[in-house]
Amino acid sequence: MKNKFYLLLLVFFIGSLAAYPQKRQKQFNIRTIAFYNVENLFDTINDPNKNDEASPMMELKGNRSEVYWKKINNMATVISKIGLEKAKTSPAIIGLAEVENRSVVEDLIATDALKGKHYGIVHFDSPDKRGIDVALLYQKRYFKPIDQKNYELRIWDNDGKRIYTRDQLLVSGVLDDEVIYIIVNHWPSRSGGEAKSRPKREKAAYLTTQIIADIRKEDPNAKIIIMGDLNDDPNNSSLKKVLKAKGKKKEVKKGDIYNPMEDMFRRGFNTLGYRDNINLFDQILISASLLATDTSYDTYKMYKTNIFNPRFITTKSGRYKGYPFRSFSNGQFTGGYSDHFPVYMYLIKEKK
Repeated sequence: MKNKFYLLLLVFFIGSLAAYPQKRQKQFNIRTIAFYNVENLFDTINDPNKNDEASPMMELKGNRSEVYWKKINNMATVISKIGLEKAKTSPAIIGLAEVENRSVVEDLIATDALKGKHYGIVHFDSPDKRGIDVALLYQKRYFKPIDQKNYELRIWDNDGKRIYTRDQLLVSGVLDDEVIYIIVNHWPSRSGGEAKSRPKREKAAYLTTQIIADIRKEDPNAKIIIMGDLNDDPNNSSLKKVLKAKGKKKEVKKGDIYNPMEDMFRRGFNTLGYRDNINLFDQILISASLLATDTSYDTYKMYKTNIFNPRFITTKSGRYKGYPFRSFSNGQFTGGYSDHFPVYMYLIKEKK
């Protein structure tokens, strides 16, 4: 009799579980999108068509080959760790600035730290007088390029002389099963002072708006990611007045550009330091279509944006404590990494 009672109790308990099933925990695909200014990633060969002899690598008096491979491996180590905490792998997509040519990028992805990721490369030689370009790396298992194009930035100085600088790179492709567009930038520097050089970066921002307009002619609700070393902070005119980037989610409307770095800059975050000033020049911005407006992540949306600044790539003492641990200083190789911290963004989507 007692056994029958326990049997009935067990049946009742199982039935109760069936009537009130446990809520399934949501699972997400997480993809890291990143950008890194790799500080003068030059080879050791003098190119007669470029001013590469002025690069820190070519200014070294000896051991250039040893320094080159140390620099390559340092950059690869950093890239391999960006986004690792949540995505469990290095970036699915990462834009690079200050690479001399395709060859140095090929050496980068062939390192022990990155060769298992099977990165593809998108790169164009730009007319920059120093010979530095932008490039895009992508893990082939996550991203499939559809099209790629470079846009020439045509600017002149006050004397009417052409200034040769970096192109802007547009890559469209499929991230898992969604089409996205990535614009990689390295806007003109502040050489000569911020105010004097400001119109050059405003012109660069205007070119970016033209690229966005071209994209939206074909895809009005396109998912667009704008990344780069912009040589401007999020509150400068190039971003606020020309690109019209919004810094608050609640202000973002369809067709707008959202800059998650603006609030970070307001709170004192930075990606580089120069002459005792801190700046957040390295940024990732997104179109409104990538901004989550509710708790739904049925397509890829931005989850979080951050600066990658672990202790090992940070100067630990002295006048520049807390600044990026740069590679070159006073004509010497420091053993460091870059004078910029990388930035990264997590895109997430709920698994079906």
